[in-house]
Amino acid sequence: MPDLPLDDVTLHYEIDGNGPPLLLLAGMLSDSAAWGAFLPLIKDHFTVIRPDNRTTGRTTPWYAPADCNLMAKDALALMNHLGFDRFHVGGHSLGGLLSLEIAHMAPDQVASCAVLASGRIRVPRTAAVFDALLAVRRAPEGEETWLRALYPWLFGHAFFEDPANIETALAASLAYPHAQTAQAMAHQMAAFASFRPKAKPEQITCPTLVLYAGQDLMVPPAAAQPSFAGIPNLTEATIDSAGHSIHWDAPQDVAAHLTKFLAAHPI
Repeated sequence: MPDLPLDDVTLHYEIDGNGPPLLLLAGMLSDSAAWGAFLPLIKDHFTVIRPDNRTTGRTTPWYAPADCNLMAKDALALMNHLGFDRFHVGGHSLGGLLSLEIAHMAPDQVASCAVLASGRIRVPRTAAVFDALLAVRRAPEGEETWLRALYPWLFGHAFFEDPANIETALAASLAYPHAQTAQAMAHQMAAFASFRPKAKPEQITCPTLVLYAGQDLMVPPAAAQPSFAGIPNLTEATIDSAGHSIHWDAPQDVAAHLTKFLAAHPI
């Protein structure tokens, strides 16, 4: 279980596969395990590096200072520690925003950037959803109830056609030994609320892929799309069948888009 000691946290990460390095960053309320369904589709083509962002997974302590700039710096420090002078970076939701910040921080190192189901926008409804979910989680018997309330915001219509999907996801979430605590969840939410991107779109010079989820309630594509318009070398696509958890709802489609894009921008 590899860990990287930094000034104020010990950063846990996973590394799998063979090929050009690809740094993948998880979104809100998620850690490196969030790429579980997606990883088998790409690990034969890339060396995949997946850190646990501050406040999540096995990165400790959860209560260390947390803001999105620090999370991006942690990930960049990891890639430098591993000796990757050039790499691809991608992320889901919050992780997509972190990817863009890393592309701005290290333009000579980042060969390309992929952003999944994200937007450089403030969505008040989404912030209200997180606040409500945290309140539900802190209530009696909240550990199960908040997850049931979360899933309609994460997944597309097809997920709910079979009720067994809900129970399977719930059982896996409740059994996961490294789940983010309610306290750490609140800490991450505060970090996200204070996030203001340092990188302007026109300053992100690497080739950038943005994948929208057609059924995304957290970050609606129509609201997100204008926020990327200024990126000079931009490729966009929408996966109509996917909800916000695009890499769980449509892992094969995401893998097809990503591998094609990265092949067009080799290291």
